[in-house]
Amino acid sequence: MDGSMSIMGRDILSVDDVEVVYPNGTRALNKTTCQFMDGEVTVLLGPSGAGKSTLLRTLNLLTQPSAGHIVTSAGQQLKSRRDIRFHRRDTAMIFQQHQLIGRLSALRNILMARLGRHSVWSSLAGFSRAEKHLALESLSRVGLFDKALTRCDSLSGGQQQRVGIARALTQEPKLILADEPIASLDPASSDRVMKILRDVCREDRIPVIVSLHQLDFAKAYADRIIGLCDGDIVFDGPPSALDNAALSRIYGAPADTTN
Repeated sequence: MDGSMSIMGRDILSVDDVEVVYPNGTRALNKTTCQFMDGEVTVLLGPSGAGKSTLLRTLNLLTQPSAGHIVTSAGQQLKSRRDIRFHRRDTAMIFQQHQLIGRLSALRNILMARLGRHSVWSSLAGFSRAEKHLALESLSRVGLFDKALTRCDSLSGGQQQRVGIARALTQEPKLILADEPIASLDPASSDRVMKILRDVCREDRIPVIVSLHQLDFAKAYADRIIGLCDGDIVFDGPPSALDNAALSRIYGAPADTTN
């Protein structure tokens, strides 16, 4: 593993000897140990099938490790349903396909992020004025305040992804995970989405962990890059350390930096 890791804050989450083997026998992640830091944009980089999404999804236990543990900053292993529920409440997830309800407005979709902080009975009473204000403020931060009452299925792909980011912010998370958030977007929309994520990390000190295919965006927006190949971490360092030798380990051949 090459490159010196850029540590900007405290350790907020650790992966401790985690392996993932799917029921069909496919080994998606070999034994992996790494730490994620407060105040960093971390990009998981690598070709398809390298293990990026698997590693990302183990961080909130959407994918269960076959071995090893996810450990919080307090040294607590995430095992019980209660601990996992609280961890997911504090961990926002942004998906490649947005995961929005198209027939609902942007505002209604964003308010769904608050359900994890409601009891069953309080959720029946609807959302508070403060929660609606928070949702509108989140929409404003991603430049979509004027689309609050617009149905999500009438928005562009880039706008829908920004609604997804606003939903994540409304969750008031301690960690944001983004799984290929710009894979289906044009370059201009991709740039805007990545800039918003970087700004959120800087302004709110919310660590952001993003899986990407696009090398140029990884170099432009990451504080730290973790490169994966065939289920192993083969690079861990700042973008400035990502030289041709590192790219060859990640991709197995010289990488196309325009993709």
